[in-house]
Amino acid sequence: MEAVVPRQRAVSGRIPLAVVVVGGDGLVSHWSSGAQRLFGHRREDAVGAPAADLLPISGALTRPYAYDALAPAPCGPPGGDFAGHLTSGRAKCARPGDDPHPHADSGSLDVLWWAYPLAVPGPERLLVLAADASRLGDDGDPHERVAPGFALHTEFPGAARLADRLPDILPHMGPATASRIVAQMLELGYPVLEMSTYERVPVTPDWGVPKYRERRKRMADAGGGPTDSTTAPDSGPMPGADLDQDQDQDQDQDQDFDQDLEQDLEHAAVRERLEFLNEVSGRIGSSLDLARTIREVTSAAVPRFADFAGTHLRVQILAGEGFPDGPPDVNTDWRRVWVEHNDEPGRWDDTVPVGEEITFPEKTPFFQCMVTGEPVLLPHIGNELSERIAAQFEKRDLRPLIGGRSLLVVPLTARTVVLGFMVLMRRPGREPFTDMDRRTGAELAARAGLVLDNARMYTYQQQVAETLQESMLPQVPPRMAGCDIATRYLPGTALGRVGGDWFDTIRLPGSRTALVVGDVMGHGLNAAAMMGQLRTAVHTMAALDIPPARLLRNLDDLAHQLGDHYLATCLYAVYDPVAGELLISSAGHLPPVLVRAETGRSELIDVPGGALIGLGGVAFGTARVPVSPGDRLVLCTDGLVEVRGEDIGTGLAALCESAAHPAASMDEACDTIIRALAVSTTVESGGRKDDIALLMARLNGMPPEDMTTWQLEPTAADVRRARRLVDGQLARWGLPDLADTTLLLVSEVVTNAVRHGGGRPVELRLVRSDTLLCEVSDEDHTLPVLREAGPEEECGRGLRLVSRLAHRWGASHFGPGKVVWFEQELPPGAQSGTGSG
Repeated sequence: MEAVVPRQRAVSGRIPLAVVVVGGDGLVSHWSSGAQRLFGHRREDAVGAPAADLLPISGALTRPYAYDALAPAPCGPPGGDFAGHLTSGRAKCARPGDDPHPHADSGSLDVLWWAYPLAVPGPERLLVLAADASRLGDDGDPHERVAPGFALHTEFPGAARLADRLPDILPHMGPATASRIVAQMLELGYPVLEMSTYERVPVTPDWGVPKYRERRKRMADAGGGPTDSTTAPDSGPMPGADLDQDQDQDQDQDQDFDQDLEQDLEHAAVRERLEFLNEVSGRIGSSLDLARTIREVTSAAVPRFADFAGTHLRVQILAGEGFPDGPPDVNTDWRRVWVEHNDEPGRWDDTVPVGEEITFPEKTPFFQCMVTGEPVLLPHIGNELSERIAAQFEKRDLRPLIGGRSLLVVPLTARTVVLGFMVLMRRPGREPFTDMDRRTGAELAARAGLVLDNARMYTYQQQVAETLQESMLPQVPPRMAGCDIATRYLPGTALGRVGGDWFDTIRLPGSRTALVVGDVMGHGLNAAAMMGQLRTAVHTMAALDIPPARLLRNLDDLAHQLGDHYLATCLYAVYDPVAGELLISSAGHLPPVLVRAETGRSELIDVPGGALIGLGGVAFGTARVPVSPGDRLVLCTDGLVEVRGEDIGTGLAALCESAAHPAASMDEACDTIIRALAVSTTVESGGRKDDIALLMARLNGMPPEDMTTWQLEPTAADVRRARRLVDGQLARWGLPDLADTTLLLVSEVVTNAVRHGGGRPVELRLVRSDTLLCEVSDEDHTLPVLREAGPEEECGRGLRLVSRLAHRWGASHFGPGKVVWFEQELPPGAQSGTGSG
């Protein structure tokens, strides 16, 4: 390296830098776009690869990153400790023949490099800066021997600006890590070019090389020696020294040089901003998650473009209320959704907290931006302007945060409507925002607004889909007469969150319960709409107490009437806790699993086959299965057991095995099945292809002490007898508080059965479960109808009384006649199975 005599003034260097950060394991952790241009390897290929394979620079990588035998070995211990081994150099090396670079046909590289050992918290252990030396040329000028070196950055004019520019060269790195690395670089020495024995050129991370060489050559051709006229980085031209030529000629040449330098810096600035926008476009919009997109948009601006960035969005957008109508005003609510800065941690937290909802006063640059939809630029916020802005906000003092800074507010728009805005600021000492920055910020906001609107629309559509799906799935009670229920529904994450799977539980006469699971073919809103129609139809027919096979027959006929594309599977089961049996019919659905309480073993129930709903022409059969108290019935859709490339029998066997696993509760039993099978149904593309509906029922039966039945004669005397029987049973069950209301309702319902039963016997049943259930059956097939009785009519008031006083009531066909039932809620503390029968 050439010796350096005391310099007079520095000349700014602006050369494209390749930046590489190497970890303690010798692998590349950061690879800049400049490194891609110089060495030809893309960032996605370089990050994580051995540094020695990517940097063909002899001497740049010290052990344990030695590229070849010529690399100098450090004196310290191995393992990535580079303290004290600051190096630089110039090397000729082979260029990879297939790399995409400007000089691919040259076959070699002339590289200037600087290597910094890093002793910072984190895995980073070596920073390598490299530049294409061919850009400096080599025309044999004796005054222009160029070599890389190090110097204190304070030796040059504009030292603070030199330090401020350093974080820009660190690719894809957060402010905290970048600050630690920059601090160590400044301590070890600033990267410079030693150009002749007279001058050092501080390297600034930018594209373009000033016309320093052209001016020097013109001066040499004119008979002059090396010049000491200097320009500090980003500070403009400085006066030149006396030259051994005519003053006018020197002044003209200085003016030409200044014009060339100004033009070069302008072009470099344009290229730098285009590169910034291109990089930002690649970083934002990596997903359709609105929160993640907001963070990406905000973080992209810091520290390269601004020192502070805060993003605000309309509250109604975040609430999923759809696209806003009209421009915002002083009453528009905004939420600060993310803040990014490189100040000391916590400085902004109290005054501008993330998540705060706020309205913006009219006489502020923020309000001006959001109502006009145009960027607002304040190059410098002085004391007076700071006072005026801060005075518009109550209960917070913005002056310490905005005073002395440069402010740029850019709107986030979509379809000409302002969705939000970004507040960008630069600290004192950094170049203030210019009109070019205003255009850059506007372009950044335009791209960000489009990405945010896409994420907003996706989030809104997802919320609509989830709301639709949730509205179509029933709120199943955990307890029905004689059984406990648990359910799970998992939407298919790979094909949207809407599908055609459903489950249902329906109260039937005689303390029975209908258990239903179905699956409409296809996905999306059409499948969900079909599911809603079929589920409603099943619910309506179940209330009429239609037998399972006939119900599926009717459902198939309805599907044909609704359209040619209504295809679905369905399994319909009726549990009778009194008889201790299940009646099950299937329309092309998976067989249910029954777990026997006595043995703990599980089995698939053989249900007579039936065609899918919508195909038609096939009869449906019914399986009658005896069950015991404690048995568990498991019904599910094929999304739980079907795995691509495997026989469905494998999934059904796994379902039987997981269903038989002991569990402390019904919910835990469902979770065990989901954990065992739902994970196996995921796909590499990011989620399940199909929905999962799971319904589990523990068949508790009906303890004799919780149920009693009486046969009544169709006489007025037995109506009085019915009241006495019910009153006595309620006393034995410890439910005297229900006696008055229950006796009145029993009297009305039994009287109605005696009057319209055609002289045939009447059955009265009282059941204590989670509610007090009363059922009155007769052989009249005509269902009672709730109607408005006239002032002179004696009939028609009984059912209105039942409707008013009962918690729930109904009437349906049952056997040869009908049953009318009503329920009363049990008082707090009352439990079934505690009284005597």
